[in-house]
Amino acid sequence: MRPPSRTLLLAAATLLLGVLPAWHAARADDANPNPQVRVTTNMGDFLIEVYADRAPLTATNFLRYVREGFYTNVLIHRVVPNFVIQGGGYDAATQKLKPTHEPIFNESGNGLQNKRGMVGLARSVQPHSGNSQFYVNLVDNPDLDPVPTRWGYAVFGHVIDGMDVIDRIAETATGAVGPFKQDSPLKPVIVESMTIVPPAATAAPAPVVPKAPPPAADKAQSPK
Repeated sequence: MRPPSRTLLLAAATLLLGVLPAWHAARADDANPNPQVRVTTNMGDFLIEVYADRAPLTATNFLRYVREGFYTNVLIHRVVPNFVIQGGGYDAATQKLKPTHEPIFNESGNGLQNKRGMVGLARSVQPHSGNSQFYVNLVDNPDLDPVPTRWGYAVFGHVIDGMDVIDRIAETATGAVGPFKQDSPLKPVIVESMTIVPPAATAAPAPVVPKAPPPAADKAQSPK
């Protein structure tokens, strides 16, 4: 296994220096150190908890794309039953790849596993080639985890609500569509938007305290 190149390490350092201040500012206002992102699709919504504590570089990268609005109207372009759904790179209108930031260092050694509902960073065969595309595991996929002889695929989040939506997407009929030779939904599945959920929106509701009954009205002044 070859170590990452100096150029890649410098790119990773540049990414961290450029976006970590904003990330730390966001975390300072968040009681939960792991932000949550709502993904709105044309087939329903799901909620991702982003493990910024376990995969800081990958989480920072993903949240930067979210904040920039990159994931507005992008395709879930790959659906493989009993494996994964994948998206976050192709414009829904043009079916072309959107311009991305530089690829990031592979954090697959963070201890998080590719189990059902876990969210990972898609990449090519090159271990440090991930940028904007993500996938959701439909089942446990241990073959995507790292082993001593090869890199794995970095897990950075978990679908904590809306797995029924993920499963519905997984049942979509697929085939060859446009630039995709196989496994692409015949009816487009579109990520319409992604938003970071404010802490108050995910916190447990405050207990309801019963109000004391109002004082009895003076009968002489009550309306008939």
